[in-house]
Amino acid sequence: MSTLSNFTFDELEIGQSAEYSRLVTDQDIQLFAAASGDVNPVHLDADYAASTQFGGCIAHGMLTGAFISAALAMRLPGPGTIYLGQSLKFRLPVKAGDEITVHLEVTEKQARRRLVTLACKALNQHGKAVATGTAEVMAPDEKLTLPCPPLPAFAPV
Repeated sequence: MSTLSNFTFDELEIGQSAEYSRLVTDQDIQLFAAASGDVNPVHLDADYAASTQFGGCIAHGMLTGAFISAALAMRLPGPGTIYLGQSLKFRLPVKAGDEITVHLEVTEKQARRRLVTLACKALNQHGKAVATGTAEVMAPDEKLTLPCPPLPAFAPV
């Protein structure tokens, strides 16, 4: 079993970076729709989506946002991070089959509340930005190394 480790506020440095990658599947899009209640046909109805400017179903923008959340929680700063805010601009559509890589970089630290600002960029497999923005987090003050729990298994929807 793999482990998750974090960086405490004191360990973080301006310019420090990390990446997290995820292949987007049809099931991811369907599960996100089920969890969020967002059943916009551009995400779920292939016939409808084919008639849009996208030419097919696209993932929810906030699914990409969720990948940023995962990168913060699992990579930088890692477990124990408190996610306080996010600004995001969605630049290109994401479709099933796209590999999204989130790049995080520490850009600012405020010691009083252990606040950290990170630049966030999500790129597709072609290196094109699909989302950009900044995240504000409260970095952990305690060093952690924990077993990485497995993803919950779901039957295909």
